[in-house]
This record gives sequence, structure tokens and C-alpha cells, in this order.
Amino acid sequence: MDLVLNVADHYVLTPYVYPASWSEGGALRQILSLLVLTNLGALVLYLGLGAISYYLVFDHTLMKHPHFLENQVRREIKYAVTSLPWISIPTVALFFAEVRGYSKLYDNVTDYSLGWPMVFLSMVSFLLFTDMCIYWIHRFLHHKLIYKLFHKPHHVWKVASPFASHAFHPVDGFMQGLPYHIYPFLFPLHKVLYLALYVFVNIWTISIHDGDYRVPGPLVEVINGAAHHTDHHLFFDYNYGQYFTLWDRLGGSYRHPSALTGNGPLDLIKRLMAEGKLRPDKAATAATAAATGRSNGLKAACKEE
Repeated sequence: MDLVLNVADHYVLTPYVYPASWSEGGALRQILSLLVLTNLGALVLYLGLGAISYYLVFDHTLMKHPHFLENQVRREIKYAVTSLPWISIPTVALFFAEVRGYSKLYDNVTDYSLGWPMVFLSMVSFLLFTDMCIYWIHRFLHHKLIYKLFHKPHHVWKVASPFASHAFHPVDGFMQGLPYHIYPFLFPLHKVLYLALYVFVNIWTISIHDGDYRVPGPLVEVINGAAHHTDHHLFFDYNYGQYFTLWDRLGGSYRHPSALTGNGPLDLIKRLMAEGKLRPDKAATAATAAATGRSNGLKAACKEE
């Protein structure tokens, strides 16, 4: 994060914001700057990438699903934008520790004898480490003593849009993001790669909520994509993983995506339309169908927790 802070200091903060008496190395100035940069960065990534996914990738047919709530996209955005500033507070504490030199982040590829292979290995280990940690944190958040306090708000979005990706309770959001910030305190990681992975993590988090269920055939059993994560939202106690299915398989929580077997949300919408329970031109009819009595297929596809 010091790379971003240095750029902001050089081009904006030092010449236009802070008085000359406030040193760039001052703790208070760094904390305030990190708070602003973290919140701005989070909003830009969330709203920017979310909008791209919503308009270019997301299948808007999903908005006709009985579990797609009224004004859901607006509610997702409002919840996320309200939570992100609170999530940023403990996150900035970790960023501040990085800036002060307490992490294992490094500047130059030549700082380690392995060079570029080290960069590649650290990228792989980052994905494996964070995937493992998020699986167990996510599963912990589903514990009956914890779930209603912190994680349940995210499961309000049973059929999610890309904007549900960051719509977490602040405690939930910080806990699931914690592995990304812990990694560079435990293992060496190039600073530029760290920023690239930070952006990638946001892209991936949006992608598993975007309703694009396509997964290359050989990777279906390995990659935890939108189809897998949609089943997590619908069926609650399956597919906790972030990138891979490994820990779900080891933990006995893997479920083959229903969207890939003809029983997903889009398939349900098609069945309801064929049965005359859903008008193709009006998503509100879906709510009526849900309220007046669902078919057996609906009950199977939309298990309530």
C-alpha cells in the first residue's frame, strides 16, 4: 500500500492537501491518508467493476427469479457502501503496519535469490493460502451462534447480482478479507504483485456473484465459479470456497452446481414461464408466484435455511 500512498503524496496530498509542516512520514498523516485512499479505492473497485459486470456479464433474466428481491440491486449497493467505511478501519490498521515496514513486502524482484520464480511461487501460494483461510472463516461464520449476527445479511441475496459481492456486515467483510492482509506479514510478496492480487480478488469476488454460470468443462470440478457460489446462496451449507473446490471436497461441503445440471435459477425461471406462473415481461409476477404457492421444482431449487 505504500506504493499507492507514495503516488498520492507526490501528485496530490503533498502539493494540494497537507500543510508543509505535516511530514509525509508522520503517523497521523499516513493514517488519515490511508483511510481516504482505502475508502476511495474500495468504492471505485466495487462500483466500477460491479457496474461493468452488471451491464456486460450479468444475465438480467435472473431478476425475474422469485428470490430476487424488489429493488434488490439498489439495496445491495446501499448495504455495501454503508459497510465499506467500517471495514476500512481495521483494514487501515494493517495497511499502516505495512507502510511502517512490519510486513514481508519487498520492492525489487532481485531482493530474493529466486527472482521471478519467487514472484510466481508467491502468487500461487497467496491463492492457496487465502482460499484455505477463507473456507474456514466462511464456514465458521455459518455456525449457528455466529451466523445471524454477522453473515446472514449477505444471504438475504439468495439470487445475487454483482453488487451483492461486497454487501456484507462489516465484521463479516473484514473477517473474510483478513487472509489477504495477513499473507504479506507471513510470507514474502512483491509490492506490485500484492496490488495486482488485491484488484484480482475484487474482480473474482464480483465474478462469483455475476450469474454467469459458464465454467470450462475440465475446470468444473476444480474452480469455484459463479455456478458453485450460487448454490451456496441458495442451499446455504455448501461450496464455502473462494477460488477452488479443494477445501469443500476435503470438508465434505462440496455440491455440484445445480445450474450445470438443469436445475439452476435460470432453469427455474424457464419452467415458471412455461407453466404460465411468470410473465416474461414483468419480474414482479415472480414474487406473486412465490407468494401464492411454489411448484415442487421451486422448492427443490430454493432451499430455505
